[in-house]
Amino acid sequence: MVVAAAAVVVAEPKRQFVYGLHAVAALVARAPERVLELWLAAARDDQRMRRLDEAARAVGLRVIAAAPGALGKLVGDVAHQGAVAAVRPLPLWSDDELLAAVERASAGGKGADPPFLLVLDGITDPHNLGACLRTADAAGVHALVIPRDRSATLDGVVRKVAAGAAESVPVASVTNLARTLDGLKERGVWVVGTDGAAEQSLFTADLERSLALVLGAEGDGMRRLTRERCDFLVKIPMSGQVESLNVSVAAGVALFEARRQRL
Repeated sequence: MVVAAAAVVVAEPKRQFVYGLHAVAALVARAPERVLELWLAAARDDQRMRRLDEAARAVGLRVIAAAPGALGKLVGDVAHQGAVAAVRPLPLWSDDELLAAVERASAGGKGADPPFLLVLDGITDPHNLGACLRTADAAGVHALVIPRDRSATLDGVVRKVAAGAAESVPVASVTNLARTLDGLKERGVWVVGTDGAAEQSLFTADLERSLALVLGAEGDGMRRLTRERCDFLVKIPMSGQVESLNVSVAAGVALFEARRQRL
């Protein structure tokens, strides 16, 4: 699936903070043009920090040596690891841009990789969203789809947990998730929801197709209108005493089963 640059479609702050060595290094490597300012802790002098410093300077970024306590004033009491960048917000795909990308992928012809999407309905914990985004990148997902009104936003927490995946996996923030799922189905994408009460096992389902895999929030699951749009539901077989998995763990199991079938 070909990924193209997309315009920002919702009002965003003029800058956001990204922190953590891995997240900042990924940003410098993949999208240095989006970095407005970069601070590295002057007191930290190890191999990882030196590599980040060298990479930033190599692409023309000015590195500001931060005094003790200065980074905490920028981002608060978080594990910044001595690296903070002020960046332009990530561009989010609109409904139309998502559907256009799916159409291009579907028209790719013989041998083209069919669309592979992850849809998260009601994931409001930024740690879970970041972990799902990281897993989506590892599994080869083409885009992540979230509702605009019931989801965590792509803030610094999400991007740190995602460990660079936010720079490589497009995110579509859609106004009406049910309507977007209808649009995907009209373009030949099968919408498959995960539900612990489903009759069919994930491991017997056919996932080697144009696919939008839908996960809901732990406990609440998918909303009714989202569930009604699913072509079928699958469950992850459970052997222990717990009733459900954390959504990011469930996403990993489901996405890599789809990936296994595609291989």
